[in-house]
Amino acid sequence: MAHLGVDGCRAGWFYFSFEGDDLTWGLAPKVQGLVDAVPDSSTILIDTPIGLRSANDGERLCDLAARRLLSPVRHSSVFPAPSRQALGASSYEEASSINREILGKGLSKQTWAIAPKIREVDGLLQSSAKARRMLREVHPEVCFCGLAGRPMQYSKKKREGFEERMEVLRTYYPEADLITHEAVQPHTRNELALDDVVDAFVASLCARQIGECVSLPQQPEFDVKGLPMEIVYLPLL
Repeated sequence: MAHLGVDGCRAGWFYFSFEGDDLTWGLAPKVQGLVDAVPDSSTILIDTPIGLRSANDGERLCDLAARRLLSPVRHSSVFPAPSRQALGASSYEEASSINREILGKGLSKQTWAIAPKIREVDGLLQSSAKARRMLREVHPEVCFCGLAGRPMQYSKKKREGFEERMEVLRTYYPEADLITHEAVQPHTRNELALDDVVDAFVASLCARQIGECVSLPQQPEFDVKGLPMEIVYLPLL
């Protein structure tokens, strides 16, 4: 049984994987490869929206709950999830127009930038029962908030933010500095950013203790495809 934390990066998907106390990591071009490589009983916590609106039923409750948890400093890190229909657009302008028609509001450029990742995961979940059994959504800032008992104070793009998050990782995994350095070192910035590694790391720590994790909201809603709309995290123990 494996417990993976996965974050999207320019070259694909970066992951950390716990099997018992053994920790490995790597970069996969597609999530399908990660699903195929692990037993059915595995858990994959992935930083991408799972479960999407297809009609104007309001914003996903998990996103609203995540913003409340992260307020007043990190709430803006939770981007509104797109409508499923917008994912098929060929340009940002078209996607934003479709999203406004379906959900009553346009699409942010930040959300459009990760639309290919969302589309990949959404398609996989609709076609693979194995993927549906093991993939669950996380948001790194929610994970850090849960482990620290408070939202992070600084942006992850700033040096202070990196140090703040590494302090949390060290609390749960003392060799976090060494592991993070070893994980990022072989890759160029065009393949993998340091914050991608940090985000995947915190997701893997939550996956490792999936039995103690909770979800936002406590009772997830489901989209029209039957996919749960929830954000999973490990609260301060």
